Amino acid sequence: EVQLVESGGGSVQPGGSLRLSCSASGFSVDDYAIGWFRQAPGKEREGVACIRSSDNSTYHADFAMGRFTMSINNAKNTAYLHMNSLKPDDTAVYYCAADRDMGQMTLAAIMGERTINRPLEVWGQGSLVTVSS
Repeated sequence: EVQLVESGGGSVQPGGSLRLSCSASGFSVDDYAIGWFRQAPGKEREGVACIRSSDNSTYHADFAMGRFTMSINNAKNTAYLHMNSLKPDDTAVYYCAADRDMGQMTLAAIMGERTINRPLEVWGQGSLVTVSS
């Protein structure tokens, strides 16, 4: 079964850090583009970052630049989102996704999922991140 499982979410104070993990099973992250998305209460899901491990092509949303870093450990078949200097506006459910088409993944991450002609192939269940004092 093709599956993504997120972990590492939780509550943190403003300025704090968290690392989210996205463990893949049933497929190799070597062959897929992996992305992180988030959905805040009352808002549409938006792209955070994506990466293609075959050539390390990466994209980070403007709000993530300088604070969030996405990485992949191919040996563990796991992707990570390292989040620093967290703000209350970062409160959201964070999802990882996988797709064999980096173009589709990047378009979804930059322009939104409505701009692609099919859903991304694999989604995790989501991990809640709450930033509050």
